[in-house]
Amino acid sequence: MTLLSEKALHPFLIRRNDYAAEPAGMQAYFDYTMAVRRIADWLCERYGCEFHLYYQEDSDDAWDGLADDIRSGYPGVTHAISLFDLVETRMFKYAPDPTHEADRDSKPEAGGTPVSGGHDICMAVRNNVFVYPAHRVAFARVPRLTQFGLGYEDLIFAQSDAQLGCFLSEMRERQLSDRQLLVFTDTRDGLERSRETAERPVDREGVFMDESLKEQIFRSVDTFFADDRSFYQTYGVPYKRGILLYGKPGNGKTTLVKSISATVNAPVAYWQITEFTGSESIQQVFDAAVKLAPMVLVVEDIDSMPDSCRSYFLNTLDGATSREGIFLIGTTNYPEKIDPALMNRAGRFDRAYEVKLPSEPLRLAYLTYKGAGRLTDESGLPEIARLTEGFTFAQLAELYVSAALELHQTGKADWQLLIAGMKTDLSKGRSREWMSESAGRRLGFAAGD
Repeated sequence: MTLLSEKALHPFLIRRNDYAAEPAGMQAYFDYTMAVRRIADWLCERYGCEFHLYYQEDSDDAWDGLADDIRSGYPGVTHAISLFDLVETRMFKYAPDPTHEADRDSKPEAGGTPVSGGHDICMAVRNNVFVYPAHRVAFARVPRLTQFGLGYEDLIFAQSDAQLGCFLSEMRERQLSDRQLLVFTDTRDGLERSRETAERPVDREGVFMDESLKEQIFRSVDTFFADDRSFYQTYGVPYKRGILLYGKPGNGKTTLVKSISATVNAPVAYWQITEFTGSESIQQVFDAAVKLAPMVLVVEDIDSMPDSCRSYFLNTLDGATSREGIFLIGTTNYPEKIDPALMNRAGRFDRAYEVKLPSEPLRLAYLTYKGAGRLTDESGLPEIARLTEGFTFAQLAELYVSAALELHQTGKADWQLLIAGMKTDLSKGRSREWMSESAGRRLGFAAGD
C-alpha cells in the first residue's frame, strides 16, 4: 500500500497563510472547532455521506489498531489528507537491521522508506486523516496549541453505529490473529503499548526442567486453551488461571514462558513493571487483556511491583471479572520479596513453581540439544555434564559459546579449562572478591588511599 494523499494537489486542509492577517493568527490557525468542521466537510464531500463524531472512552485500542495497520501495510486503510501545513506529517524511528535473521522476513512500515543506518521513515498518526473506505470510518489525531507546545485531540468519524461496530469487530479479529507479542511498558508519561515479533520462538522440546513439573505446567496451559473449555464448564471452575515461576536467574523461567507463548493458540502480552507502575496502568493492562481473552498475560520480575500499588494489584486479581479468560504468568528471581498474599492463593497465583538448578541428566540433555557434540567427542559429554555441577542453563549456554569460539580460533576446545575458569569467576561472584592478586581485601577505598 502506498500512503499517498488522495488529494495530491491540495494535501493540507488548513494552511498557515490563510490566517496570517488575523490578529490572533496562531490561535485561529489551531482553532479546534474549525479543524473538526473542515475534516467532517471534507469526508462528506469525498465519500458522499455524512460522518458522525465518536469518542473511545475506555482505552486507546482503536488507535493502537490503526498504528498496527499502518505499520503492517494493511491495504484497507488509506492516508486521505494531512491537516496543518506547518506540523510534521511523517516520522522516523529506529528499525532493526533487516539482514538479521530474526528480522529478515519483516515488512517495512506502510508508506515508509527503509533508510540505511537502521531507520524507517513513515507516515505519522498525528496531523493526518486515515480512512477505512470499506467501512466509512476515519481517524484524525488533531494537533492543538497548548501552554507548553502542541498537544492533540483524537477524533473518530463513522457513517453509522452499525458500520463502526462492524469495523471494530473486524479490527479486533485482526489483532487476535496477529502472532506478534503485545508489550505493555509503564513509563513516566503513562502506559506505552507496542507490538514485537517474538525473538527465536522456543518449542516445547527446547524447555529443560523436571519432566513431571514440565508436564504439569503444559497440561494446565493446554486445558485452559482447549476449544471446548470442558474442564471449566464441567467442574464449575472460574475461567482464569495464575502460575508463579520462581528461582535463581538463568534456570529457564524465561525460556519456559517463551515456549508457552510460542505454542499456545492465543494472544500473548508482556507487561514490564517499572517504578512508574500505578493503579491506573494496572487497570489499563487488565482492561486490555480481558478484551483479548482468552489470552496469556506475562508479568516478569513481579517482585518489582511498587509498594504503593500492591494492594490495588491484589484487589484487581480478586475481581470477579477482571481476570476472566486470562492465563496469568508471573516470574521472579527473588521470591522472598513477593507479597505472601500472592503466593499459592487461589484466584491470584493458584500455584507457585520453583525452577531449580538443572540436574546432571538435564545438563547432559541441554548440552546435547545445543549441539555440543559438534565441538567435542560425544562420548565426552557425560563428563562435561558432571563437571558443570551448579551451573545454570544460562551458564551452560555461555560455556557452549566459549567452547565454540575457542574451537573456531585454535582448532581445539579445552572444556575442562573453560569450566575451571567459569567456576573461578562464579566463586568470585559469590565471595565478592574480584581481584586475584588482592584476595582477602575488601573492595572499596582503604584509609589513607
